[in-house]
Amino acid sequence: MIYILSEKKYKDASNLPVILIKHLSKKIDLSSYDALIFSSKNGVISTDKLNDTWKNIPSYSIGSGTSKEIEKRGGKIVYEARSSYGDDFAKEIREKLEGKKVLFLRAKVVTSSLNSILKDAGVLLEEEVVYETVCSECDTLQTPPKNSVIIFSSPSTIECFFKCFAWQESYKAVVIGDKTASYMPKELPFEMASKQTIPSCIELAKILSKKLL
Repeated sequence: MIYILSEKKYKDASNLPVILIKHLSKKIDLSSYDALIFSSKNGVISTDKLNDTWKNIPSYSIGSGTSKEIEKRGGKIVYEARSSYGDDFAKEIREKLEGKKVLFLRAKVVTSSLNSILKDAGVLLEEEVVYETVCSECDTLQTPPKNSVIIFSSPSTIECFFKCFAWQESYKAVVIGDKTASYMPKELPFEMASKQTIPSCIELAKILSKKLL
């Protein structure tokens, strides 16, 4: 079995939602901003629930998944990152945004230095927390069976998985990228996907799953 540790469904994988997204309720005034930064699709979804005027403001997107969510909801993308890592993304856009008033719509906890990189480059950056990631209650989850392949797509999936489950020797781990890999337990072996996307992780997991049969 291949497991995705969130609620979103993907072909060829089962869901084990150890993390849940909590969209925050608040009022935000977007009228003074020249640009918006989204580092995840959840930031887009949460913002759309709070104030639909964001669609009129140029958006800078960290990757294809985020861009698809922006487009689906009628937003205006002016730049999509070449790299899906927050620090790299910030370095790509800092010159484009220098001197502009920009709002970063983000999670409660972020693992990159995107904000400090942009501020140091002269971007007039402000931040608004629009959602947070929380762990599911362990008693609502079933332990993955023997020979499962577990896909870790963020540091929070690592934290919440190991809060609920002990690692079994028969399991295989797939991580989505270097940042997530840095949060894995040191003694636990893992494979990394060739691209920083869930579909790429699933393709690698399918290969590993066949070897376990």
